[in-house]
Amino acid sequence: MRYLSLSRSGCSLCVVLLMFSSPALAGNTPAARMSPKTRQEIEHAFDEDLIYIRTNFPMGKTGLKLKNGALSPSGEDLQHLMALWGPAAKPGDRAVISDVIIKTDHIRFEINGGPIKRQKWYQHIQIQGTGSTTIAPSDPSANARGSFVDLYFDKYVPEITGPELKDLLRPVFDFDSKTPVEAYLESCTPQIRDAIKNHHVLVGMNREMVIYAKGRAPRKIRETADDVEYEEWIYGTPPQDVDFVRLVGDEVVRVETMKVDGQKIVRVDKEVDLGQTTTVAKKQEDRPVNAPTLRRPGEEMPESNPANPSNIPPIAPQPVPSGPGSDPGPNWHSSPEPTS
Repeated sequence: MRYLSLSRSGCSLCVVLLMFSSPALAGNTPAARMSPKTRQEIEHAFDEDLIYIRTNFPMGKTGLKLKNGALSPSGEDLQHLMALWGPAAKPGDRAVISDVIIKTDHIRFEINGGPIKRQKWYQHIQIQGTGSTTIAPSDPSANARGSFVDLYFDKYVPEITGPELKDLLRPVFDFDSKTPVEAYLESCTPQIRDAIKNHHVLVGMNREMVIYAKGRAPRKIRETADDVEYEEWIYGTPPQDVDFVRLVGDEVVRVETMKVDGQKIVRVDKEVDLGQTTTVAKKQEDRPVNAPTLRRPGEEMPESNPANPSNIPPIAPQPVPSGPGSDPGPNWHSSPEPTS
């Protein structure tokens, strides 16, 4: 009887251990691959879905890659692609998911037609007669205006639900916003978001941020100062406060506010850094360290002379031409008179 009770106690202990260890073992079990049914549901649910954009999408065959919440290319590399190929979509823009392609280890979401222009099925139909013609005109050489993002997984695409997939796509797509402003604000930092809500312009903002904060400028002035071209966006008219927002390229470099009481407030120090380089900074970076000069190495500049304030070396005396009919010519200079 004693051995029987011990064996029963041992069995109870094993059962308890298995109960606690089963969840741990289940947590380490790799996720199953996406089933054909889930694949069809995902393709049907996301295809032709209207969304708002949360980041910049460049046109062309180089799209975005999203893995573990990290987006690439980003920063200066993304700005370079945007400048090179132009934008397919920018933060706050409304777009449509035009195609969903599920591959081995990633899912491609194409927006606004994708990077490659495709023909519709009816554009391949031809009518034979005196001359072959298509039902609908097509231009295969036309540039596509869309882009895409590849959502990568480890090794393979797992079984996943629609809400989970939307959460993974949050760095690039906004499925919940009702207006472009809401979608754009979600892509901004808290400092910029508060400034836009308060209709306040910060030095360092870009054009889009200024438009979201103040609207489109009623008046614009284009000027040039120190070989740098800039735009002055003017908001307000007296007797109200008037804001002068100066932009160089895509960045706000100066904000001047004229108050009703005559007070002038000028802000030029950068208040927010978007990681972009202005034309002014680029000119300073491109400027050579040593300016070109005609002086030989080691040659000193002549000291200033009251008689020669421009520091131009004096012209050497020339002999007076002699002989019949000699003409000194217009370039002849007489020797200076000796001074006592």
